[in-house]
Amino acid sequence: MERHEPVEARTLRTQEDAYRQAFARFLAGTDEKANNHAYLRDTVSRLHARRVLLDVGPADGTTTRYLAPYFERIVCIEPSEPMRRALQRTCPQAEVVGEPVMEATIEARADLALLSHVLYYVPRTQWVATVSRIMRWLAPGGLLLVLLQNPDEACMRMVRHFTGARFDLRELADELAALPPGLISGIELDTVPARYHSSDLDETVDTAAFHLSIPDTPAPKREAVEAYVRQHLRNGEGEYVLHHGQHALRLQRPAL
Repeated sequence: MERHEPVEARTLRTQEDAYRQAFARFLAGTDEKANNHAYLRDTVSRLHARRVLLDVGPADGTTTRYLAPYFERIVCIEPSEPMRRALQRTCPQAEVVGEPVMEATIEARADLALLSHVLYYVPRTQWVATVSRIMRWLAPGGLLLVLLQNPDEACMRMVRHFTGARFDLRELADELAALPPGLISGIELDTVPARYHSSDLDETVDTAAFHLSIPDTPAPKREAVEAYVRQHLRNGEGEYVLHHGQHALRLQRPAL
């Protein structure tokens, strides 16, 4: 097998082709989308109304397309121009807003808003402000789902090992619970399992580097990532397995 030189693993950004390619390879080896879609389907089935879906940071729109048939109207916030192009191909009926959350103007009131794996790219000090702004775009009784990886799973332990970064929705839940009453009437935290597996070392290292692409953190050297993958992710059958279950924070807007 060809070996890589010990160069720095590239830090991927959402506007780069490399990011989309690494993301596609990751999705090909994980059950995340299937598990997420089952969880979302159950969530949608319990909504009181399904008029508007607001998807914040939908990337290429795969999940948006899956949810679209359940709603009368689809609104997306996607600041990345390449991702907007992909989104328009995947879900052409979506109304797309190109400004970031804190600058966007949304006229619709959503019955379900989705903020899936976006807060990695938002400064920690702005999490509460970002979520609070999205909450104000909900219809009375509407629900905001915030998804991030479970910090106790193997994937995020790897992220902490290399970058020191930690993302924990439990901390956000505590901060939101301390807000004055009126904006949020209910806070719940669910866990959605997910597992990536591959028999290809290079592909697994690429996937690991994708997860280690954290803004404002140095990119680890590829040889270090490969050593970590060999030591921590290889199972007894010679496959590489990365558990990356997610936390889903459910935030309810008060009903009238």
